[in-house]
Amino acid sequence: MRRLIAFFITLLFISCNETSSDSYTLEGNALGYADGTKVLVYDVVNNQTKIKDTLEIIGEKFSKTYPNETDTKIHLLRMDGSRNNIIYFVENEPIKATIYKDSLGASFVTGGKQNELYNEFNEGMASINKKKQQITAAFRQAQVEQDGILVNELRAQSQALTAEERGYKSNFVNENRNSVFSIMLLAELLGKEEMTTEQANQIIGELSPKMAKHPLVDNLKKTIEAKKKASIGGVAPDFSAPQPNGEMLSLKETLGKYTIIDFWASWCRPCRMENPNVVKVYNEYHDKGLNIISVSLDKANQRDRWLKAIEDDKMDWYHVSNLQFWQDPIARQYNVRSIPATFLLDEEGRIIDKNLRGAALQQKIASLLD
Repeated sequence: MRRLIAFFITLLFISCNETSSDSYTLEGNALGYADGTKVLVYDVVNNQTKIKDTLEIIGEKFSKTYPNETDTKIHLLRMDGSRNNIIYFVENEPIKATIYKDSLGASFVTGGKQNELYNEFNEGMASINKKKQQITAAFRQAQVEQDGILVNELRAQSQALTAEERGYKSNFVNENRNSVFSIMLLAELLGKEEMTTEQANQIIGELSPKMAKHPLVDNLKKTIEAKKKASIGGVAPDFSAPQPNGEMLSLKETLGKYTIIDFWASWCRPCRMENPNVVKVYNEYHDKGLNIISVSLDKANQRDRWLKAIEDDKMDWYHVSNLQFWQDPIARQYNVRSIPATFLLDEEGRIIDKNLRGAALQQKIASLLD
């Protein structure tokens, strides 16, 4: 009888332990902050931040309990009055933030596997960034001293360090592919073309069933499809957008023997510096069949600035803009993450080259139309 009672007690103990909490706690040590300082908590959804809560620091501490979330979510902490964000991941486990007022960059969050991996990645990147700073300082000094040999050596070291950084990120993704942060990092590598769509697809194909269903993976798949459509050899996705006069213009209406789609903005200094070269190429080859359609990523309140830049830079070709900055649907359609960005099309609208600038653009167009 005693054994039977002991058996039921054991079952009860196990059952109680297997009952999971329906909430998690966020606690923070905010070192150096005065009482009453606000801590802003943000959700990150579809790359957009949304305020979730506002906490208050008392005795250099803050805390709040939240309902569990269905997926591993990305959140941000931002101290009131600061622009710096502290990233953390929610896995429905207790979370502890350590925030230093005099060194926000050294702040960190613990609790759960995802935060552990993110901190591990940051430690590795800190080591690489320290080497970058050392090389940059030595490079500047070598330039001051006009030491050409040392300048070349340091330039080679910088290139090797860039390769090391890419390798570190790529290895981290491969070794930790079933983490949310690795999916974020994979999207970054894909956007910077430091990883191919084939490599990204292979990693996605080897994800665990649970991770494969995460919303970030769905977004990544869409990015891959968009990137494929805007890759060399693919037919350029058609689009329509307002011209300066307000009338709609489609890509199909602008196609010449060869056509350049030029993503730029009036606020983009590298774009404005490249414009004289593009104007020269256009003036020389437009009569032979070269057309250009420029897609501006200016903001809604920058319409006058956009029009003035067209006039000042003598860009006498097709222009469109939705005036939606980085949310521009055409830029997203072409997976444009930085500008200037260009796509060279043949008369059938097929992409035959990308991101040609300076002498490379001149030589390519000359080889096609001379």
